[in-house]
Amino acid sequence: MEDLSKHMRLREWLIAQIDSEKYPGLSWENHEKSMFKIPWKHAAKQDYRQNQDAALFKAWAMYKGKFQEGKDKADPSTWKTRLRCALNKSTDFQEVPECSQLDISEPFKVYRILDDTGRVAEMGVDEEFHFHPLDTFQKLKVFSVHDPFALFLTFSRSAHWARQTFHFYFVCAEKTANGLSYACTPGIDSKGHSQCVPSTYLSQVPLSDCRLEVRLFYYGEMVHSTVSASPDGCFILQGCAPLGNERIYGPCQAKKVFFPGPDIVSLSPGITEAMSRLLPHLEKGVLVWVAPDGVFIKRFCQGRVYWDGPLAEHREKPNKLERERTCKLLDMTVFSQELQNHWQGTGPKPRYVVDLCFGEEFPDTSQPKSKKLITAQVIPLFAVECLERHDPSKSVEMKPSPSQRSCMQSHA
Repeated sequence: MEDLSKHMRLREWLIAQIDSEKYPGLSWENHEKSMFKIPWKHAAKQDYRQNQDAALFKAWAMYKGKFQEGKDKADPSTWKTRLRCALNKSTDFQEVPECSQLDISEPFKVYRILDDTGRVAEMGVDEEFHFHPLDTFQKLKVFSVHDPFALFLTFSRSAHWARQTFHFYFVCAEKTANGLSYACTPGIDSKGHSQCVPSTYLSQVPLSDCRLEVRLFYYGEMVHSTVSASPDGCFILQGCAPLGNERIYGPCQAKKVFFPGPDIVSLSPGITEAMSRLLPHLEKGVLVWVAPDGVFIKRFCQGRVYWDGPLAEHREKPNKLERERTCKLLDMTVFSQELQNHWQGTGPKPRYVVDLCFGEEFPDTSQPKSKKLITAQVIPLFAVECLERHDPSKSVEMKPSPSQRSCMQSHA
């Protein structure tokens, strides 16, 4: 019988390779299998491993009969070029440059699989979500969340994320076999009052509020405080932001919060000197952002960064942020449930403040935070507003926020 695998198109062949899990770094990016990640390390890199980094490109060359083991000379660059050209020429694939990362130690590209009409083969979280005027919201729009970073990028791509004047809520519905389900619903009823969902498992969390309050401390003394309203988040850093972020995050760049010089406060010469030695290692810093699934952070700097917050694994031992790895600081589902428990009087206020410590281990039972050289506090303001609006001492029917009133006036 003829081996049908010898006549597969690139699409079929590549899907088979991803599903085989034979190639490190080659993997699906979402549950729907409409996006995948492919390792893309340059052969000139010092840590290049031909057997691993060129394995997929070599396999494609062999499949197409362009390379025979033991007969032809190995040429990783040509193998890679051959697959890249095949991907670019194919109508089955579309590169997603905003999700690709080529300037990290293990670079990769992300591609989207298209159907015969050029549309996304299966709807995933990368599909653009369109907001609608309040009067068109007759039904809930529900979708699944599988990749918080991709979803964050999707919403930050939309001008509606930060610019819509009317107020929306993410309503955490339930955990399903396919991921987290969320529903978008307007936060104002027909009388102009905020709606509170009297359900045992629904709780409102503002969607449009991506603001982060950032406070910087030197040896326990606050030296800077600001609020970031950028949908792309906020860099806390010394010197320059990571190269390429304008490609990753698009035209709406993240706000940059710079560490001031150590001479901004009066400290002992020894502490000032130690701080001066630490600051250069914080170049590129960390990026913090709000996404519908929670609050996230990514460390880019060489200097070590430790943290404490709602999702921290340890309360009395250090929690280290790994470099160039996305870490979730606050989970919207957990926050929503804790918020409702608090609102119903069955639980304490949910934690939402995140503490960062640069260059020194934290939490540290042997030394209080006030004795650490450089620390930062990140406060997601949607959480502050939620707690204020869900204060059990207040009535259920609350006055609309300024953004809601603006919306009501614009639709009057």
